[in-house]
Amino acid sequence: MAVHGISDPRFDRVRVAFRRLLAGRINGGGALCVYEDGVPVLDIWGGTSDRRGTAAWTPSTGAMLYSASKGLSAIVVHRLADRGLIDYDEPVATYWPEFASAGGERVTVRKLMLHRGGHSQLRGIAAHPSELLDHELMQSRLAAALPDRHYGKPAYHALTFGWLLAGLAGAVTGLSMRELWAAELSGPLGIDELSLGAPGPGSPLTLAEVVDPFRLGNAGLRDPVLKVMGRLPSPLGPLAGGIDAGRGSARLFKAQDPAIFEAEMGAANGVASARALARIYAPLAGDGTLDGQRFLSAQTVAAFEGPFRRKADRALGVPMSWNHGFHRAPIPVVNGFGHVGYSGCFGWADRETGMSVGFVHNRLTSTVVADLGIFLWLLPMITRAASGTQKGAKLALHQGQSPGS
Repeated sequence: MAVHGISDPRFDRVRVAFRRLLAGRINGGGALCVYEDGVPVLDIWGGTSDRRGTAAWTPSTGAMLYSASKGLSAIVVHRLADRGLIDYDEPVATYWPEFASAGGERVTVRKLMLHRGGHSQLRGIAAHPSELLDHELMQSRLAAALPDRHYGKPAYHALTFGWLLAGLAGAVTGLSMRELWAAELSGPLGIDELSLGAPGPGSPLTLAEVVDPFRLGNAGLRDPVLKVMGRLPSPLGPLAGGIDAGRGSARLFKAQDPAIFEAEMGAANGVASARALARIYAPLAGDGTLDGQRFLSAQTVAAFEGPFRRKADRALGVPMSWNHGFHRAPIPVVNGFGHVGYSGCFGWADRETGMSVGFVHNRLTSTVVADLGIFLWLLPMITRAASGTQKGAKLALHQGQSPGS
């Protein structure tokens, strides 16, 4: 498989690894972008973007981010907090009064962003996958729901996280999360390869089709599997309960139902190119500025990384270190923070090296372990390259395009 794009010589091994990752006879493709001190030093892509394997991946191809969307929705809230519109230690109900209707006055913004708000489950919130497509319905039902037994403890809010942040941010601004992604992310950073849901008319961003490279239908994401898992004790029960809204849920989240791209799921259905992700995390890898413009305050950015404080997550069943809507690596093989999605797409920032990373692809493999393995294999390799003693020249993006194009 041919790899296109540019790279600093320090990243030659990363480029080779990327080619091997996407090589072979199975369809699919992806892209990888790395910024260092706010400047792109790697921007590569390859493979195909459709199930038939006939459409070439381009630098403006975007993939469904799955849970990597959460980090971007969290950044929206941080931008609002930076302007004094939100206080992390205030109850969510201070800004979203409907949220107090069923005991939600106990839940602070900070608890919500730490996945400790007690609203991780869809049981009683959505009875059919079609309801997940109505973000206003989901927000109103979550506002009226009692916190569950996991309140105050880490329990991954797989889908509800996005609607909860959208309800909070929308109450403050009067805008939807889709509008806020444009106003708080795309606009300030000069990015036009990002959208919540399907790219709008005239967007240069093209959406890659999700490919199952092993033709197993993604064994971990099938309706019968989710139904059985939902009856099991923690952690499998809460994990399934966070994404299962009845028959058809699996088809929806494997992107086999196009309706998912018309919805607003700030926790799941973001679409971005690799270089858009890397650019968004670039100011978070430094002092909060990019291209001389302030994006977030230095104080806010400094709080994102924090120490490794892994605690058992009631929904994931593994120790996680959550902080401000981001997570650290599940095992301490790399520094930094960001968010990995179900497919293995991720956005990441490492303030120690000044490096930010965006990785997207369209292969939905059959186990979460494989997806997480890509992250734990690829990111340390990038970190080692970025820490090299010889820093190459800061490279412009392919064909002289601006970093946000």
